[in-house]
Amino acid sequence: MKTKNYVPTDSAGKLAKGFIRNPLTALLGISLLILGYISLEVMPREENPQMVVSGSTVIVAMPGATAKEIEQVIVKPLERKLKEIKGVEHIFGSAMDNVGVVNVAFYIGEEKENSNLKVYDKIMQNKDLFPKTAMKPTILPLDIDIDIPIVSVAFFSTDDRVDKTKLYDYVKEIQHHINGLDNVAVTDIKGGHKHQYNILVDLHKLSGYNLSMGQITQAVQSVAYNVPDVKNRTKENELVMVGIKNAIESKEDIANIIVAQYMGAAIYLKDIATIEDSYDKQNFKSALVSVKKEDSTFTPLQEQVTLTVSKLQGTNAVIIADEVKEELLHYKATMAKNGISYVITRNDGERADEAVNELVFHLVISIVIIAILLTFVLGWRESLIVTFTVPAILAITLFVAYLTGQTINRITLFAFLLSLGLLVDAAIIVIENIHRHYHDIDAAERDPYELMIEATDEIGPPTNIATLAIILTMVPMAFVGGMMGQFMKPIPANVPVALIASLFVAYIFTPYLAVRLLKKPQHPTKGEK
Repeated sequence: MKTKNYVPTDSAGKLAKGFIRNPLTALLGISLLILGYISLEVMPREENPQMVVSGSTVIVAMPGATAKEIEQVIVKPLERKLKEIKGVEHIFGSAMDNVGVVNVAFYIGEEKENSNLKVYDKIMQNKDLFPKTAMKPTILPLDIDIDIPIVSVAFFSTDDRVDKTKLYDYVKEIQHHINGLDNVAVTDIKGGHKHQYNILVDLHKLSGYNLSMGQITQAVQSVAYNVPDVKNRTKENELVMVGIKNAIESKEDIANIIVAQYMGAAIYLKDIATIEDSYDKQNFKSALVSVKKEDSTFTPLQEQVTLTVSKLQGTNAVIIADEVKEELLHYKATMAKNGISYVITRNDGERADEAVNELVFHLVISIVIIAILLTFVLGWRESLIVTFTVPAILAITLFVAYLTGQTINRITLFAFLLSLGLLVDAAIIVIENIHRHYHDIDAAERDPYELMIEATDEIGPPTNIATLAIILTMVPMAFVGGMMGQFMKPIPANVPVALIASLFVAYIFTPYLAVRLLKKPQHPTKGEK
């Protein structure tokens, strides 16, 4: 057997030569698969990619001013100053009686914290810009990460004795506990009716006492708190500077409010109005729900209260959704006794988990199809070698994505599916050239290791250029701006990594496995017929 020492000239041959005899190559392959599996399990899963959207709303009130005055002295000066901030894309101002509102939108991709800080600093530096009668500006930052819920739960009553306010109060209690879960950002209640004392004024009596609705409103607001006790001492000889107790604790407290005095006699609110302990009747918003029963029929539409849960940026929607479901199970028995039930109407964590699992399933199917096709074209041994490269490449890509702080979402999955057909190209080219060299009549007299290195080195330059050309087609997508650029960011971030990984896997593991799995065909020696 000839032991010609082949000297590779390309990086492909050099990689093959460096790993083909190394006993740690097998350990490297196993480690990559393990790291990929761990990354797949621990990477946060969500339905949509997180986008960096920065913005703020600035509200400045000036009581007594008209909309025209607000526009001239509040909105326009504020717009000019906010436009000086670097990174601002759009400014939208609106003027109304007594208040001006200016919305600031930054370019997509600007850091949220820095953008909000710039707005705050600019307003504080120019607070003398506003008239003296203007109130302190209110700055409300935009946070798209927590404004979109991942879980929505609809609560409804199954007992007529459960009134509107009792249902709302029960959901409010559950909200308090769910808001304390790890990585839960914001919880909100939609629909339902809050507990409220309603004052039903008799207009005839109001006119008879020569009173106005403004006097009633002022009287109720003035006793929201009792007159505080100043500088009193307690039994423990502690000095209480100010002690305030809520004055309105029952409808009797409201009924005994003194509205005015008439000829030396006090006029109480109960003299001109009826006080009832009820719900917020001025709230006309409501939502209805119909639940599917076991016999596939639906219950009649009824009012419901929806609890929405949002997560922190970069956290796992699957884990948070499961924790919310588990927390709800703690109250299920108690809710059933109180005539309350619930149904989960939105679960992005479940959808994200199903999407990832479906991807893995389709990847397995794709690998099997590739293996079957290669079995007919090259042989089952060559097919087995190429089949190994697919999970190895995806494992590297997933691990790099995990290190760079990415999440698994629908666009990340699309990037993997997009690159799936490209991942095996390099490995197929390498194994095909090895197959050709092995079936060459001179292969019987060649050292298998040197043969693998030479076959891999030959296809290195064209394979590198072809892969680089595909990568360059993906690079421009990384410079797309705006909302679309942020949304499609996982594609240019993952496809080039997968393609580069396919080269390393093809040059390292394909010759390593080929020299151990492939067998040279029996060629007739020279002189034989």
